[in-house]
Amino acid sequence: MSRVKQLEEEILRHKKLYYSGMAEISDEEYDKLETELKEVDPNNKILSFVGTPVVNNKIKHDEKMLSLNKTYKVEELVKWKESYDIVSTFKIDGSSCSLIYINGELTLGKTRGDGEYGENITQKINHIPSIPKKIKSIGKVEVRGEIYIDETNFVHLCDEMEKLGLEKPTSQRNIVAGILSRKENIELSRFLQFQSFELIGEKSIKSENDKFLFMRKQGFEIPDFKTLKNTDDINDILEEAKDFIENGDFLIDGIVFTFNDVKLHEELGATAHHPKYKMAFKFQGSTKVATIDEITWQVSRNGVLTPVAEIKPVELSGAMISRVTLHNYGLVNEFKLKKGDQIEIVRSGEVIPKFLKIKKQSNEKYSVPSECPSCSKKLSVEDIRLICTNDFCPSKVLEEITYFVQTIGIDDLSRKRLSEMIKTELVRAIPDLYDLTVEKLLTLEKTKEKLANKIFNNIKGSKKADLLTFLASLGIAGGGRNKCEKIILSGLNTMDLFLKLNVEKLTSIEGFAQKSSEDFVKSLNSKKKLIEELLAKGFNPKSSFDIKESAITGKKFCITGTLSRKRSEVEKDIKENGGVIVSSVSKNTDYLVTNDTESSSSKFKKAKQLEIPILSEDKLKELIET
Repeated sequence: MSRVKQLEEEILRHKKLYYSGMAEISDEEYDKLETELKEVDPNNKILSFVGTPVVNNKIKHDEKMLSLNKTYKVEELVKWKESYDIVSTFKIDGSSCSLIYINGELTLGKTRGDGEYGENITQKINHIPSIPKKIKSIGKVEVRGEIYIDETNFVHLCDEMEKLGLEKPTSQRNIVAGILSRKENIELSRFLQFQSFELIGEKSIKSENDKFLFMRKQGFEIPDFKTLKNTDDINDILEEAKDFIENGDFLIDGIVFTFNDVKLHEELGATAHHPKYKMAFKFQGSTKVATIDEITWQVSRNGVLTPVAEIKPVELSGAMISRVTLHNYGLVNEFKLKKGDQIEIVRSGEVIPKFLKIKKQSNEKYSVPSECPSCSKKLSVEDIRLICTNDFCPSKVLEEITYFVQTIGIDDLSRKRLSEMIKTELVRAIPDLYDLTVEKLLTLEKTKEKLANKIFNNIKGSKKADLLTFLASLGIAGGGRNKCEKIILSGLNTMDLFLKLNVEKLTSIEGFAQKSSEDFVKSLNSKKKLIEELLAKGFNPKSSFDIKESAITGKKFCITGTLSRKRSEVEKDIKENGGVIVSSVSKNTDYLVTNDTESSSSKFKKAKQLEIPILSEDKLKELIET
């Protein structure tokens, strides 16, 4: 029993530290404490305790703000999912909060607290720009979400706190809870951000997808969300999350999965600790203190210099680590990181470890480059980034061309050979690859005729790339294969149609939020000259998806309610015959598909109101075969 008591005290102490922004141990170490207590005392009341006790200014939640059940294993997640569609969102590492709107007016903001009672933070949330102060709603509506801070705002917050003579935060991870618990300087909350993940009190909502679309329409920032149907979809989103952990500009510690059908939420209910219709997948994460030997700067394909700490090797999550990403120039400059500094690092999802916070500074001199380490041109500072603006910077060109070569599938053209081509000016940009001849390739070191012919033919053969591969190879911001595939399947399945893409169209496609859509379209526009040059070199990319011309080609379909087959099968029929799937009904929707003759569904009501034809599955089949 003494061990049980010890575990209870440890868990409560670390909960309090975590929610006040002063965590002493990693999530993984904390989870081990809970797992041990569960083994020795499965019904211990501490296991169902949510959040942390509220001392001052407490307000009761109408519905408890519960924690989430979690797993680290894909097989457990698949077993929980069964055959239902689930919706995924990144699990932001911040502080949960509840917003209350009365007849559209923001009247109250609360922390999660202990799940039953939260602390009143209305004054602070009024300073957060991304929280709408008015929405279009009648009666009482509650929106829940996560308050967080991205890298740019964190650097600006640190500068502001230093100017005010306040103690500078030690890490991006703990500062949100610290700001929300302050009794003075509440205007510092303007550096915080908010993404909404839950909606209570809006009766028309029938699915998670509807919920997110409704919140976005009301002006809330929402996380990128995706509907997943099988294990392959789950594995894809896990890979995307790992990429975000490594390259994203705010912290996430996993993914939240939710059953899409709201009826299931009501049927499954919740335990005292967590809702049964949600599951958090978390990546194993370990932290350690390491010493910086040297800081190197790597030039990316978009010219941004990324700082990397070469450290004295340490073992972390079963691997020997000798390199750690330091995020960006802003964070290096903020903490004056340099040789000899002792830093805390974290490794999650088996990606390159990241800097968490400074533990002890050395007496070495701090410095950052003023010239590009690759081309020696003067660097520019853009907010928190150090940028080489030289279009012909060798490292920048090498990264851009290497990405293209690997994605388009040109075999035998190694990074080393590309580097030599750039140095000898055989190649200065991607289109130059298609001006290479066997004779030019023979001038490369250790390249005989057989290999030169092979590389030449591989380059020539890459012109046959399909539309998806071609688009993915361009390096469009946020334009990986999965995202490009979604756009093509939405109906933009030719090069001409893709080039007409705008932000409004992109945000209507599932998985594209406002900010990511703006970045994508801006980046696509900057690639148009490259696309024109590649088309002139002989590319003629066509969609590889087997889409037939039919009576529904180009028509927009929304699906709801009762079906005799799996929804995915109905969607497949529509897509393969040239139709476009949309997630909500609008004046631009051509048909609503459902076997229901009457329904209280918001989609059904809106289709009736807008006089949009409603098709049963049989009628859809007849239309396709017309």
